[in-house]
Amino acid sequence: MATIDPNPNNSASIGDGLVSVENPKSQLVESFGKNYPPDFLKKVVAEVIATYLLVFVTCGAAAISTSDERRISKLGASVAGGLIVTVMIYAVGHVSGAHMNPAVTTAFAAFRHFPWKQVPFYAAAQLTGAISASFTLRVLLHPIKQVGTTSPSGSDLQALIMEIVVTFSMMFVTSAVATDTKAIGELAGVAVGSAVCITSILAGPVSGGSMNPARSLGPAIASAYYKGIWVYIIGPVVGTLLGACSYNLIRVTDQPIQAISYSLKLRRIRSNDEQAHNKDPFDAL
Repeated sequence: MATIDPNPNNSASIGDGLVSVENPKSQLVESFGKNYPPDFLKKVVAEVIATYLLVFVTCGAAAISTSDERRISKLGASVAGGLIVTVMIYAVGHVSGAHMNPAVTTAFAAFRHFPWKQVPFYAAAQLTGAISASFTLRVLLHPIKQVGTTSPSGSDLQALIMEIVVTFSMMFVTSAVATDTKAIGELAGVAVGSAVCITSILAGPVSGGSMNPARSLGPAIASAYYKGIWVYIIGPVVGTLLGACSYNLIRVTDQPIQAISYSLKLRRIRSNDEQAHNKDPFDAL
């Protein structure tokens, strides 16, 4: 004879064991909370802001330089791009990781440094920031029609190879300072910003030195100029994947040790913190 368990808890006893039947709704909420923590929205907003400022400075400098090199030189535009990357890493790196680049986010996810389920939201945030900044420049720099667009100066193949190589360089450095516990993480902003600056100086005359699909798509949409746009989508993605893969191959696999070569300033800060921590609180009495 079958009986109905009056216990409100969804559980059934089978032999000596207990089989619990969880509420599917609670499982869904738990899964959502695990994949998208409460501060996830802050990370997405941080990516929108960081990418907006990246494209605003980089493309703005490039547009003015192309229009009148006496106002901003090509070298100055490359330096501005590297500096804004450095600044944004220090500003929001502790919040969202300061990816500012769908190709970088994809590479991190491919090598298990970032959850795949969050990739679409990051990519959408980055594209939103890039497109918004591009339309802002379109208004501010009128009558300049092409606001920092990138296009091959030679053949598409030349530009594609250049984008792969320079993005590889940038991602190789990024993987080293952002994912390896043995690297000096405090210098990540300087290292990545310098890599972007150096490679953009070289790649500028050939491909424009984009290294970022969002940085090319935003101005392309705002300027309605799509020449060779596929180069700036495929090239950076391939370059970041190769860069992250290459660093993984040379990464030291033993237990991480504390980096020794800290700067004097960082060492002094740590020493002061330790003294404050070890100080007996009763000494003030």
